[in-house]
Amino acid sequence: MPGISDYVVTDDLTILLALIAATTFLLNNLYKPQPLVHPILLGRQSDVGRARNPGESAVYRNYGTGLMGRFPVRPSKEVAILADLIKPESEAARTLWATKATNSGLQDRIAALGTGLIRLANLKPGESKVLLLLNDGIEFVLADFALASHSVISITLTSQDLLKRVFETQPFSTIIATAEIVPRVLESIYASGSNSRPYTIITVGEVGAQTSASIASNIRILKFSEVEREGVKVEKILSPIPEPIDVFTVSYFSNEAGQLQAAQLTHENMTAGVAATRSLLPPSHALSPLDTLVSAFSLNTAYGRVIAYTAIHEGTSFATLPSSKIYHADGYSAPQIDASDILAAKRYPIPSPTILFIQPGHLQSVVTDVLKKASKSFLLFPFARRHKLAGVTDGFITRDSLWDRLVFDGARAKVIGDGAATLRGVVVSGGPLPAVLMTPARIALSVPLVNVLTHPIVAGPVLASHPFDLQDFTHEGESESKTAHVGPPSVNVEAKLIGVEDDKVEEGADPVGSLLVRGPPVGKVGNGDQNEDYVQVSPTDDKDEGWVSTGVRALVQPNGSFVVLS
Repeated sequence: MPGISDYVVTDDLTILLALIAATTFLLNNLYKPQPLVHPILLGRQSDVGRARNPGESAVYRNYGTGLMGRFPVRPSKEVAILADLIKPESEAARTLWATKATNSGLQDRIAALGTGLIRLANLKPGESKVLLLLNDGIEFVLADFALASHSVISITLTSQDLLKRVFETQPFSTIIATAEIVPRVLESIYASGSNSRPYTIITVGEVGAQTSASIASNIRILKFSEVEREGVKVEKILSPIPEPIDVFTVSYFSNEAGQLQAAQLTHENMTAGVAATRSLLPPSHALSPLDTLVSAFSLNTAYGRVIAYTAIHEGTSFATLPSSKIYHADGYSAPQIDASDILAAKRYPIPSPTILFIQPGHLQSVVTDVLKKASKSFLLFPFARRHKLAGVTDGFITRDSLWDRLVFDGARAKVIGDGAATLRGVVVSGGPLPAVLMTPARIALSVPLVNVLTHPIVAGPVLASHPFDLQDFTHEGESESKTAHVGPPSVNVEAKLIGVEDDKVEEGADPVGSLLVRGPPVGKVGNGDQNEDYVQVSPTDDKDEGWVSTGVRALVQPNGSFVVLS
């Protein structure tokens, strides 16, 4: 009977080629990069309550917290109030905007400014309120911490267009303002009919001669630097240490109907917000003093302030983009929300950014420009894009591949400058993010990308996607009107929907309704009247306390991630 050797002829070359093919197959399967997060975790991103009330969804919590877990209210056990965010044991210097500062130096300046404010502006600890009309900068941080340390409530606005309405709501005897907004402040004082009341305006920057000439006799102008120097010359004034539940700031904003509202935030709200912001990135990418945070969100907003104070707690360098500027003189031209806005951070002497907190317009511009410049490598780009896309599809991204070195590194450097080599995380919020942008963004930047929902009444992220959730359920030609999901609730927020259609939910449809939230970072909301009680209970729910309506309509997907509809 003939054997197999009678039909198959082999030689050494055939055997060698067969071994190479087998080895290649095994290596491709054994050394294929594993997903950065287990698919099971992406399939169940929220813990869902077992019961729900009629017309409501179940209560959703972050899967990492657990139904029996306790919400984090502080980034570390030593932090109870705002002042504790500045670690006294850390002496490393970092750059905040254009100022090189150590923690001890910050504490000394805060103590001096607080003393100067009490002496020169006659502030009464535990009683006074100060209207804070400052653009982002070291002066805002010093003033906010100084006022909070003496239990003086700071009042901030999310837009300078709210100034007149806020003056009509309640009086202020002391105002700390950037020089650019002083003319409007004077107009608001005169229009409010309170010309006889004494005012103290502390300015950052020089007030013009024409403005100085129009100042009434009941208005006193002081320079910020003079107030701080006053506190240096004398013994520091100490006030009783505030409690975590004490209100330290009130932030005015316009709701979706254009009505004036105010968010009342406590020390605990802010420390809980810092704890949640730190958790946006995975433990393997945790913040450290070597980082540099750059933000597109004003410190006059709750979310913007939390980002800045996270940087202060972690000892990182920090700066904000030109687009975050709120107060400006007439004729000011707002910068575009694009890659050039990010590059403008170079005006500060900070190290290259490592974590960007940006808006959807920034991401859209950066991704478009990077891919456009990368495509100029006509021969390599199709192969590079195909391999990067294959990695994303398999749940894996890296910036250290051959294709990054040959194609994408140079394109990134042309778009975002030196930050291309240091960037290791991007957090996007401030508006809807097209779902079709997510995969191109991961190809172009190849760093953890987090999509976040924020709200003026919440000090920190409300909902946040997993940084390594690389799933893409869009198809070719998908409309940009379809928005990317914003993940599950943050680590210390509970969420639910009201106004859902029970019949559809019982049939297995995804819940759709108005989003309510509660938790340690969630403040109280009111219309800001002087004698009004702030509330933390939604008008639609009088059984469970603590729920606040966000005015957002959302859908919850089967895996527990939320999609904002409007």
